[in-house]
Amino acid sequence: MIRTPRRVPPSVTVSAWAVPVMVVGQFALVAGVPVLIALVGALRRVPDRAVRRAATLVAVAFAVPLTVWLARPDGAPSLSKDMHPGFLALIVAASAVLLVTLHRARRTTV
Repeated sequence: MIRTPRRVPPSVTVSAWAVPVMVVGQFALVAGVPVLIALVGALRRVPDRAVRRAATLVAVAFAVPLTVWLARPDGAPSLSKDMHPGFLALIVAASAVLLVTLHRARRTTV
């Protein structure tokens, strides 16, 4: 049985779905783990440039409020409480872009 290689690892797809779910569910700091998995998996395993760019967009969109939260001496006790709703919307939108590009990359390989 000859199997065609999958261009998009399942861990990248699952992580891309987990990021907006965790951020909207008020687990923004924990969402850093799937952001990192999606970024590293996309950069190392996916040859499609659009997927790589979308994963980088998600990572940057997540890194900005994380950096602001870590740099503020009077910040809230959690990233979810400190994050501006605009950043939440930006992270969810960037994750949606990543999911669409992953879907497109998967369709072109089959």
